[in-house]
Amino acid sequence: MLQLSELKIAIIGLGYVGLPLAVEFGKKVPVVGFDIHQKRIDELQNGQDHTLEVSPEELKQATHLSYTTNLQQLADCNFFIVTVPTPIDEFKQPDLTPLVKASESITKVLKKGDVVVYESTVYPGATEEVCIPVLEKNSGLKFNQDFYAGYSPERINPGDKLHRVTNILKITSGSTPEVADYVDQVYNLIIEAGTHKASSIKVAEAAKVIENTQRDVNIALINELALIFNKMGIDTEAVLEAAGTKWNFLPFRPGLVGGHCIGVDPYYLTHKAQAIGYHPEIILAGRRLNDGMGVYVVTQLVKGMIKKKIQVEGAKILVLGLSFKENCPDIRNTKIIDIVHELQEYHIQADVYDPWVDVSEAEHEYGITPVQTLENGKYDAMIIAVAHQQFKVMGADAIRALGKADHVLYDLKYVLSQAESDLRL
Repeated sequence: MLQLSELKIAIIGLGYVGLPLAVEFGKKVPVVGFDIHQKRIDELQNGQDHTLEVSPEELKQATHLSYTTNLQQLADCNFFIVTVPTPIDEFKQPDLTPLVKASESITKVLKKGDVVVYESTVYPGATEEVCIPVLEKNSGLKFNQDFYAGYSPERINPGDKLHRVTNILKITSGSTPEVADYVDQVYNLIIEAGTHKASSIKVAEAAKVIENTQRDVNIALINELALIFNKMGIDTEAVLEAAGTKWNFLPFRPGLVGGHCIGVDPYYLTHKAQAIGYHPEIILAGRRLNDGMGVYVVTQLVKGMIKKKIQVEGAKILVLGLSFKENCPDIRNTKIIDIVHELQEYHIQADVYDPWVDVSEAEHEYGITPVQTLENGKYDAMIIAVAHQQFKVMGADAIRALGKADHVLYDLKYVLSQAESDLRL
C-alpha cells in the first residue's frame, strides 16, 4: 500500500467542489488539478476563480498545486479524486455520463497500486456497479488487486464562507479495510473537523443521498404548509416564527429548491429504489411538490395582477435573482428558470437581473440574457426570487420604483416585511 510520503494527488474536475479541495491539498502535498475546459485552467493559472469559492490569496497559498487539461500530466499521480457533476436528465433520471467519462480518462494513466476516490453524488452501489467496471475494462487492471477505490461525499455549500471543506466533518470509505484506512489518512491531512470512516463504500454513498433527501422532504412539507396558509390568508413567516419558539422545531423556510445537490440527490436514491422493486412515496411526493413551486409562484402572481386589473399577456416582469441561492453565482439546477419559463407560457416578457451571475454562463446554460442595468417605471410586476444582499440593501422603495404606477411586488424570500410587499410565499 502507498505511503503518505509518496502521495501525489490528481483532482478531476475543478468546479465548486474540486477547486477548494485541490487548493487545500495543494498547501500540503503535490497536486495536479485537471479540467477539460481550457478557459477554466487559464483563469486559475492567472490566479482567479469566477465561482468565488477560493480567493486569489488562497490560490497563491497552494504552492504545490498545478493545473492542466493534459491527461498525461497526471501520469505520476497515484491518488485520483473525481469531483465531476452528476446531474439528472430531462426525465429526472440520473445521468452518470460525466462520471463514466472521468473514469475512462483516468484509465489512460491508471497504474498498479493507485487509488481512485469518487466524491460525486451517486446512488448506493454506483461506484462499484458503474465506475469500477469502467476502470477495470479500460485499464486492464484488476480491482482490489492492482488498483483500489474509495468514496468520500462532498458536503460543501457554494457561497458559504463559514462551512468550508476543511471544517466540515468528512465521510470516508475504501474498497478494502486497508484502503479505507489510507483514504481516511489522506483526507485527515486537510480536514480539521475530522473524518468519519464509513463501514463500506455503499454506506458512504447512501449517507450523501439521504442528507439532501431529508432536507428536500423537510422543505417540501413547509412548502405544502405555505400553500395551505396562503389559501387561508395566513402569513407563513408569521406562523414559522411562532412555531419556531419550540425548542425542537426545525427552522426550514418555504421556497424553490434547486441547486447542485438538494434538487438532484433524491432522484438518485429513488432511481435505485425503483430498480430494486420499491417505489418511494414520501420522497417522490416531496420532490414533485418542490418541482412544482415555480408554476405555483407564477399562478399566484397572475392572480395578483388580475386583481389589480393589470394586463397579463404582454406584461413586463422583472425577476430579481437567478442563482440557486443567495450571495452566490452558482446557477446549477436553479429553479428560478422554472418561473421564467412559466411566465413565458403566459406570453409575459420576463427580464432577469442578478448581480452575482455571469451573463455568458446564463446564456449557455438556459438561453437567457440577464439585464445588466435596472430601469425605473418599467415593470408590471417584480419578483424577489433570491435573497441577495444587494436586494436587501435596495429595500422596498427602490424595488417598487422599478415598477409602473400599478404593479405587483412578490417577495418569495421574505427579504421585505409583510407590509412592504403585495404577495409572499
